[in-house]
Amino acid sequence: MTDKSERAYKTIGEVAELLKLESKKKGVFSTHTIRFWETQFKQVKPKLLNSNRRYYDQKTINILKKIKFLLKDQGMTIYGVKKILDNPSNKDTLNLDEISNNSIRTDNFKNKVLKISKIVKNLKNYK
Repeated sequence: MTDKSERAYKTIGEVAELLKLESKKKGVFSTHTIRFWETQFKQVKPKLLNSNRRYYDQKTINILKKIKFLLKDQGMTIYGVKKILDNPSNKDTLNLDEISNNSIRTDNFKNKVLKISKIVKNLKNYK
């Protein structure tokens, strides 16, 4: 990534690289996910300059980081992430550490569901 100031606007390609949004098929950084998130989350508002090229400030990049963390790492739905971002008490104060501490990690959730399903299966066989 280029050596830009933290306050400088970044292109959509630079943001995709920063967020590590790689295309599984091609192995290159993909921008279509960011464009989709723009349609889903009103908080993502890039500046459109020079023939509609998208430029992102640090505040918007931080929102995109939260969205990626909640969707990809925590396994939340788009609706769930919208509820978190739309909550006025979270405005500009919700950081990734708080989100991480207050949520169930996806792998832990999966393990708990597997344990519950085994218990249910054992109960059915117990009859």
